[in-house]
Amino acid sequence: MDQPFVSVLTPFHNTAPYLAECMESVLAQSYENFEYILVDNCSTDGSADIAESFARRDPRIRLIRRPQLLSQVENYNRALDEISDASCYCKVVQADDFIFPECLSRMVQVFEQHESVGLVSSYWIKGNELRGSGYPFPSPILAGKEMARLYLRQGVWVFGSPTAVMYRSSIIRKGQPFYDPAQLHEDSEKCMQILRSWDFGFVHQVLSFSRADNASISSAVRDFQPNSLDRYILVRRYASVFLESEEAVPLQKRVRREYYKVLAREYLRGREVEFWQYHVRGLLTLGETLDRRRLALHVAGELFWNAVNPAATMATGLRYWRRKTSQPHPARDLPVQAEGPAAPGAGASHRV
Repeated sequence: MDQPFVSVLTPFHNTAPYLAECMESVLAQSYENFEYILVDNCSTDGSADIAESFARRDPRIRLIRRPQLLSQVENYNRALDEISDASCYCKVVQADDFIFPECLSRMVQVFEQHESVGLVSSYWIKGNELRGSGYPFPSPILAGKEMARLYLRQGVWVFGSPTAVMYRSSIIRKGQPFYDPAQLHEDSEKCMQILRSWDFGFVHQVLSFSRADNASISSAVRDFQPNSLDRYILVRRYASVFLESEEAVPLQKRVRREYYKVLAREYLRGREVEFWQYHVRGLLTLGETLDRRRLALHVAGELFWNAVNPAATMATGLRYWRRKTSQPHPARDLPVQAEGPAAPGAGASHRV
């Protein structure tokens, strides 16, 4: 049986230390019928030369050079516009990540067995940690709305970054632009949107690796509690879409309480202005502002808890100090900007 045609994309900007490993992982796939689109977003570190050397050796590669620097989201959307009309499925592999040899084959298999599936994911490795757990074993497919409910009710997150998922190409062609640049975490939003109309597929294998030790735009906000903000946004936006009101309303209240409790703890740690700008920007995508009165109440609650639990407070402070002192020193470790479809200051691979 003929293999369906797959489009694989790697947009990049100044990712020379990782790009060759990324491209090698794509070209080493057991699956053969694919095109590989590389999009250079005005790199200045030699990344384009690396990509060009690969393109000369493999006819499946098409290298596109941007004449001017684009934002990450715009560059990803423009890259998605380039997929072939014959493409059945589309896989993004971010330039500082890589995929394992069976990735394309296993994901396409799920799509081909279930015409209702619009999005497929799997387990993935983030740094040294296994991610994607919580999906019901051993089923390869779950109704899209049920998958959304599983996330909303239990926080089961199996989407990862774009490297961890594969899309049905017809969905990409239908929604232009594919990623909404007005959203802070546009990849998360897109997954939830797909689940409204399509079913969800899952491969019970580790199929991709996402780097956690590199300095990138997404890693710059890794300490800004992006997952807490992401969950708050998604629950506020989609609880009423996938759940009945008697369940959605209390869930939204509980998640709001949990979110502001996180903010209160960060306030007591004396977070920098960039932290608050990041959360203000995210809340604006919901049409909300930071509720200072609610934050003050949670700060007061945290202060009271700290006063009656001094030993636990000291242990938490020690863990925080150790984590902060183990961070790379900005003057010692020069960053390499890894490209992922991210709003400014966020990142499609924002989940950590």
